[in-house]
Amino acid sequence: MLSLKDSLAVLKRTNALLEGHFILSSGLHSSKYIQCAKLLSFPYLAKKICVSLSKKIKSKFKKVDLILSPAVGGIIVGYEIGSILKKETIFCERVSGKFTLRRGFIIKKNSRVLIVEDVITTGKSSLECEKLVKKLKGKVVGFACLIDRSDKKKIKIKNKKIVSQLKIKVPTYKKNNLPTYLKKISISKPGSRYLK
Repeated sequence: MLSLKDSLAVLKRTNALLEGHFILSSGLHSSKYIQCAKLLSFPYLAKKICVSLSKKIKSKFKKVDLILSPAVGGIIVGYEIGSILKKETIFCERVSGKFTLRRGFIIKKNSRVLIVEDVITTGKSSLECEKLVKKLKGKVVGFACLIDRSDKKKIKIKNKKIVSQLKIKVPTYKKNNLPTYLKKISISKPGSRYLK
């Protein structure tokens, strides 16, 4: 398995983890910014992290029938994990604001489903996936992600274990409550909501 140090080095090398002063898509300010798409643009490096995560998944979740990822961020990660674990892998998409299965994808009754994402922050997308699985009479065995940046106070996933390659704390601040050191750094707005 890749060590924490080696995994962080890969994130920095691919510019998936940046340090500076950022306005996140939530509107909050932070000294760190994570963009897994940058990591995934280097498949040979991303694979190393996915192989390591797969080993953790195998030791934590003994029986998995299906991997489900939310579009768009989780698709590549889910595909890679599914390839390594030799599991069927599908993804859900938003239709009228709700996750649904399209493209002929199905979740069989009582299927043991692992939800795989790139990053888990609040767990909102993962919980929406879980709701879809339950609606289709499947069973969620757990959640896995490349990066867990959740905060115990804000995470909405309860009584479920999240397996991640990295747990990264991303401090966030409101505009009127910035620490002095952050005020001295010029602001970047890398989030997709700001790209227009």
